[in-house]
Amino acid sequence: MTSTPTATQTSAHPADLLLQAMKQAGSPVCVGLDPVLERLPHPLNPQDASNAAAAYAIAAFSCAVLHAVQGVVGAIKIQSACYERFGAEGAAALDCVFREARQLGFCVIFDAKRADIGVSTEHYAAASRALDAQFTTCSPYLGADGIEPFLAEGRGAFALVRTSNPSGDLLQSLALADGRTVAEAVADLISQIGAKHLGQAGFSSLGAVVGATKREDAIQLRKRMPHAMFLVPGYGAQGGTADDVRACFREDGRGAIVNASRSVLYPKGTPGQSFDAAIHDAACAFRDEIAAVVGPMERSCG
Repeated sequence: MTSTPTATQTSAHPADLLLQAMKQAGSPVCVGLDPVLERLPHPLNPQDASNAAAAYAIAAFSCAVLHAVQGVVGAIKIQSACYERFGAEGAAALDCVFREARQLGFCVIFDAKRADIGVSTEHYAAASRALDAQFTTCSPYLGADGIEPFLAEGRGAFALVRTSNPSGDLLQSLALADGRTVAEAVADLISQIGAKHLGQAGFSSLGAVVGATKREDAIQLRKRMPHAMFLVPGYGAQGGTADDVRACFREDGRGAIVNASRSVLYPKGTPGQSFDAAIHDAACAFRDEIAAVVGPMERSCG
């Protein structure tokens, strides 16, 4: 089911960097930057309907979020589609947000879900490196040659294994002839590839996306991928609870990072509170909820 891995990387290994970022923040959480133009706070509403105005607005909002959650979370997941929809101006905004996130010291996950044959994947991986992303999300459907380029030059990846969207069940739960589900077969592939890319802490630079809404599946997938970091979406607005994410962690309380996007980006806040202060408070609450499940890692919210 799983192979015995051998550590091959140094302290600059992406999984080691991610673990260190979570430890410094005090909890294994990240905030997803999924900016939606229609939900931006009033002070940042664009002045016209052009792509340039929209891209400027989402970049300004994204950078405000980064400053609001700095010191609260150690990692940021940047959703490429929310920027790419605005064309060249959106691509420039994406680059700007990446630069700000790296300058502020975040470990950055590029949520692009890339997938293609090996030659094309080389180009996608180069684009991720140009943005200075430490991790890129990718689809495993094309096999190892669609994944391994993302692991080159000291970078990491999170491959889709068990997603949080309901219609994913139609494919990921299908039973194969050998008795495994499709998700379990993908998990075994991730474990096999990842065994060649372990860091000093014993985790691979190839992780797995496992949704918080799939608790029972997560139990089995954790057994199949003991050395993979789990990126756990679906918490908060999508219905996943703190108890749901428990199965994604190993018994030692490590091995996963829980993402929240909408519940942190668009909190209700209190009367008279600025939007960035409300985001800061929501990020603190999110971190504390997850820390209550797996235990605090270091510091508390100030």
